[in-house]
Amino acid sequence: MTFSIGSVALESPVVLAPMSGVTDLPFRKRVKGFGAGLVISEMIASQAMIRRTRQSLKMATNCAEEYPMAVQIAGCEPAVMAEAARINADRGAAIIDINFGCPVKKVLGRCRGGFHLGQPAVALEIVARVRDSLPEAIPVTVKMRRGIDASPESREKFFTIFDGAFERGAAAVTVHARTVRQRYDGAADWRFLRELKQHAPTRTVLGSGDLHSAQACIDMLRTTGVDGVTVARGA
Repeated sequence: MTFSIGSVALESPVVLAPMSGVTDLPFRKRVKGFGAGLVISEMIASQAMIRRTRQSLKMATNCAEEYPMAVQIAGCEPAVMAEAARINADRGAAIIDINFGCPVKKVLGRCRGGFHLGQPAVALEIVARVRDSLPEAIPVTVKMRRGIDASPESREKFFTIFDGAFERGAAAVTVHARTVRQRYDGAADWRFLRELKQHAPTRTVLGSGDLHSAQACIDMLRTTGVDGVTVARGA
């Protein structure tokens, strides 16, 4: 089953999600060998990337065997995020993924990851600056959760960011069907993914959450209509 994100053609709609301490180069190569259409680096702090710290460069290192691969960046300053995106594109990343979904307390405390779901203006400036910083052939994608929490205000902000990201040139959005407040507790709400795909039928939407088996991936694709699935802990 072929699948594309922007100009990047993938052999499968199954994507390996970024996971800190897990999705390093050896792991990505192994998962790619099992048929993943796309593999994504660990989340890399944009500030560390532009300082070219040893750890950030190691996390972003890629090889031909895993191509195409994406690098995920996180941060709070649009200009810094744009520079980090440029660096990774120059180092061979086929796709740049922006993290607006991480629920980890340390990340939220630094105004990164899921924190942005509460501030649409900043989130969308980041998307615009990253997109403008890259060649057209390098797609930009966004990783989100379905909101900070389940409140109507959070839902409204989610859709502002979701729609606005595509308007600013994002090629695809991955949505983890839990809220930031849920972290990894409780069930992922696949009904939200179905609603989201009905809201944006022509947009490329990937789903994530509770994909712990091959059958679960097939079920999500069939029941929600998402274009692809992003597998995290299930990998």
